[in-house]
Amino acid sequence: MYIPSFDDARVAHERIKPWIHRTPVLTSETLDRMSGARLLFKCENLQKAGAFKVRGATNAVFSLTDEEAARGVATHSSGNHALSLSRAAGCRGIPGTVIMPETASRAKMRAVEGYGGEIITCKPSLEARERTLNDLVERTGANFVHPYNDHRVIAGQATCSLELNEDAGPLDAVVAPIGGGGMISGTSLTLSSIAPDTRIYAAEPKNADDAYRSFKAGHIIEDDAPDTVADGLKVSLRDLSWHFVSSYVTDILLTTEEEIIDAMRLVWERMKIVIEPSSAVAVAAILKNPDVFRGQRVGVILTGGNVDMYKLPWLAK
Repeated sequence: MYIPSFDDARVAHERIKPWIHRTPVLTSETLDRMSGARLLFKCENLQKAGAFKVRGATNAVFSLTDEEAARGVATHSSGNHALSLSRAAGCRGIPGTVIMPETASRAKMRAVEGYGGEIITCKPSLEARERTLNDLVERTGANFVHPYNDHRVIAGQATCSLELNEDAGPLDAVVAPIGGGGMISGTSLTLSSIAPDTRIYAAEPKNADDAYRSFKAGHIIEDDAPDTVADGLKVSLRDLSWHFVSSYVTDILLTTEEEIIDAMRLVWERMKIVIEPSSAVAVAAILKNPDVFRGQRVGVILTGGNVDMYKLPWLAK
């Protein structure tokens, strides 16, 4: 297992600069008042393809040799990595195929197709995703770019917290959502090198709390096909992401479905920006745990903004 270094993150940042946005860091007096902390929001919801995952996907695709790239790329993903890899493949002019659960957001499926990606659907379980992906790779020879358990992807995700640290200045803590652990791994990679005193918190839905249970148990515990509104956080940790989570994360904070939906709506109403439920998990965790963050400067990574406007969660509620 190759563990990426901070040098890999710096190289990735230069490699992907032409293909991504340097997203802004925004603030909100209302959320500062509600949390008791100074919150600095890294807005990856305003990123190309609408999510931070374009960083890792782009780094992986442009790391390929010409011979490797000619065979195309493939992955399995419930959404944001799918459309990010499709976009990156399109930028390089190579084929991109994505295995998506049949329950995936229609908006994200349309986005994948809009970027030129081919979709193959499967049952909504990690086992079904991986089996379908393996069959595809054996048949076509495509390069598998894992959504998070890939050193190229993690090095790409690490560029987000690199920018946050440069633009926001010293932070007492950073909070980001956790599913498979790609963003938290990238955040850990960067901050452990350039800001080792900054605490790293992961935020997770209580309905999909396998990372929390893994963290408490000291080993990976998988949860196949959990049910949560935060559809980007339904996957489990793998060996590479577990390395970073177990080594650098201070704690994992859980949130309920209602708390996630309320935080999502709050950000829409008060900050006037669109975030998806997975992003709102980080906001919900801070509001739920004011004693952990009160009086501190806290970076909050808003990981994505790809929302099906016909299925807003508070309307369903």
